This record gives sequence, C-alpha cells and structure tokens, in this order.
Amino acid sequence: MNMMPQTVVTPAHPRIIAERPVKIVARDVNVYYGEKHAIKHLSIDIPDRAVSAFIGPSGCGKSTFLRSINRMNDTIPSCRVTGDITLDGRNVYDRDLDVVQLRANVGMVFQKPNPFPKSIFENVAYGPRIHGLAHNKTDLEEIVVNSLKKASLFEEVKDRLNAPGTGLSGGQQQRLCIARAIAVNPEVILMDEPCSALDPIATARIEELIDELRQNYCIVIVTHSMQQAARVSQLTAFFHLGNLVEFGDTDEVFSTPQEKRTQDYITGRFG
Repeated sequence: MNMMPQTVVTPAHPRIIAERPVKIVARDVNVYYGEKHAIKHLSIDIPDRAVSAFIGPSGCGKSTFLRSINRMNDTIPSCRVTGDITLDGRNVYDRDLDVVQLRANVGMVFQKPNPFPKSIFENVAYGPRIHGLAHNKTDLEEIVVNSLKKASLFEEVKDRLNAPGTGLSGGQQQRLCIARAIAVNPEVILMDEPCSALDPIATARIEELIDELRQNYCIVIVTHSMQQAARVSQLTAFFHLGNLVEFGDTDEVFSTPQEKRTQDYITGRFG
C-alpha cells in the first residue's frame, strides 16, 4: 500500500502540519456504543514516520478512535462505526479486508503489559509463525532477535530466551509486547497508555524506544500525560466530549493553541 507523499492538512482546523507522507486518513468518523455517540464527525490525517499523540480528559474518545483504526472495536457487540478510515488509501472497514492481516499491519500495545504465558522467544515468534513470515527455524530466530533488538530488549534477555515472558519486569514486559508487535512487520503501531502502569525509569525507556521507532513506523499514542505527549510526539490531537478539537504540531498546540478548549485543558482549567 503506497501513496504519494502529500502535505498533511487536517480538516479539524486550517493549520498546515509539516510536510510528511499521510498514512491514515479519517473522514466523518462516528462511533456509537449503543445509543452513546462516542466519536462525533471526526476527520484527521495522520502522517507516517512520526508520533501523533492523542490527549484529552478521560472518556473523551481518544482510545475509542485509536481502537477504530485496527477495528478492535469490532469485538464490542454494541459498537457501530460510520465514516471512512483508510490506511494507505484502503478503507479498513472494507468488507473484503482481512481483519487478521489488518491487525498485523496495525499493531497495538495496550495499557497493561500482556505477554503470552509462553517463553520470551515464543512471545515474539508467535506472530511470524502464524502469518508464515519465516520459512525455517533460522529465519524465525533472526526475526525474533531483530525484533528484540528494535525493542531495546535483546541485551537484557539474550541469555534467557526460553524463560517465561511473564517473569520480566513491567517495563521489560511492555518492551516485549512492542517486540511482539514489530515482529509481524507492521506499518503502524498504536499505543494505548503504554506507560501508565510503569515506574518513571521504565517510562523513560519506553519513551526513548518510541522516539527510535518513529524513524520507521507511523506511531499513534494515547496518553493522559501532557508532559509525555510533549516529550515524545511531533503532532498532538486534543479530544473533548467525543470531538477532535485541535490537531497540529506539538510545540504549537502546547504553546499557541488555536482553540480556547485546548488552552483551558493545557493550563489545567478543566480536565
């Protein structure tokens, strides 16, 4: 899925974001949980090879929209999504789309580290094995090692790859989950509060890793921490009551927001 690079201009407001290839495009997206209208007429262009942070009060729709990108909301019977979300021009809600393949292309890292009850090696090998990405044992080992290296974990676990993944520290478990996502060659990595269960040192390691990974991936992160958004992202989207209020260059959103609601949230007047 390749598309020509274009300037990212969000329909949310007229600010032009630095020129980057667009990876994900959403147009007039609405998400409902039964009668509840959780996301309202959202339109946004998310660029490749950058970190886009979603901020806003609890319950404002950040995670709901994040989970719509790789159709995780499909697992909720009462959830209904309208509008268009495209990845490299392909509608992710196309009936002919293979959802399993979509979730390989759009990996997800959750709030709480969730390694499989398997060895460190098998945690990372699981995806490549079921997707047929390795032709033999040597290929599989190479994928596992490279994924652990990309997740900045290999040096810490190289002598115990057969040990349970659940025996690692919280921060190591989260990096293992990132390695597991990377192992199936995703194009996008979604992160839903990936540091909220971690201590400050482990959080710093994850943030460093996010900064490294953005060189090769489109990363979208939901965070309650405005300081984290400011540290790790190039672009920030502010959500409020199911609406995308503002989306633009992180430095500009935090220093000169165009919307009063953004200003009030950043300065602590509400939220």
